[in-house]
Amino acid sequence: MGKTIFSSFGTPTNTAIVKYLNIKKVPQLFVTSGAAEFADPKTYPWTMGWRVNYVSEGKTYARYLLQVRPNAKIAMLYQHDDVGKDYIRGLREGLGERADKMIVAEASFEVTDPTVDSQIVTLKASGADTLFIFSSAKPAAQAIRKVWDVGWHPLQFVGNPAASVGTVMKPAGLEKSVGIISGAFLKDPTDSHWQNDQGLKEWLDFMKQYYPEGDRTDLYNVYAYATAQTLVQVLKQCGDDLTRENLMRQAANLKNLELPILIPGIRINTGPNDYSPIEQMQLQRFDGKQWVLFGDIITP
Repeated sequence: MGKTIFSSFGTPTNTAIVKYLNIKKVPQLFVTSGAAEFADPKTYPWTMGWRVNYVSEGKTYARYLLQVRPNAKIAMLYQHDDVGKDYIRGLREGLGERADKMIVAEASFEVTDPTVDSQIVTLKASGADTLFIFSSAKPAAQAIRKVWDVGWHPLQFVGNPAASVGTVMKPAGLEKSVGIISGAFLKDPTDSHWQNDQGLKEWLDFMKQYYPEGDRTDLYNVYAYATAQTLVQVLKQCGDDLTRENLMRQAANLKNLELPILIPGIRINTGPNDYSPIEQMQLQRFDGKQWVLFGDIITP
């Protein structure tokens, strides 16, 4: 099979290598990023993402907001990179012709910024009643804490990468995170709804055996397990033909794959022109202890 890159982490890191890997025809499978560029088989035929891409996730939140708060005044805090830009694109496309009227304030930050405190103060002053936080874990935790500290009470949304109880909600303050909404496609180990679920039990057994020191409230440990299960399915489909070409061919031939750690009803599907394995989400709301799913499975 030769060299293959599997589940490499982060948008900027993968953007830095994607062109080189495609020139060299090295499979870059199930990138740990939701950037839309990693679901573009025409431009990058050797690269495939895994999770719901950020544009689709942004559309999911827009669809929900238009139903429950069609006259919302939206403020957006976003990472000044492809992650933040994809989320904003998705939110704007989802809001459609109402976007310019509903979005009243935007503030960006660099990943190297020590805090996002000044941005939150500025966004509060806009009079917005709805806040979207599109960032990685640390800035999201800082933003949630600052929103509380300045006495602002908007309806808050965080992107899925910042929905970990262990790395975001706890550092921000559990009581300060109540009511926040996000999207989900994996079973959250902090959600008591899954306490007797066989798929989650299998994950817990795996953690006990292979990663006993791992944080079982960190959703990225579930994410890693699920992407590995997907790779196993691809290798099974490859059989004895472990060439790079067949690896990509089988990765692009996943049909209604159900993983025991995915939320029921969410399936993995790919094709030669479809490099987005997961395209469905369910919304969830944080209750101060855990995420609680609500509503139906959404396909943006």
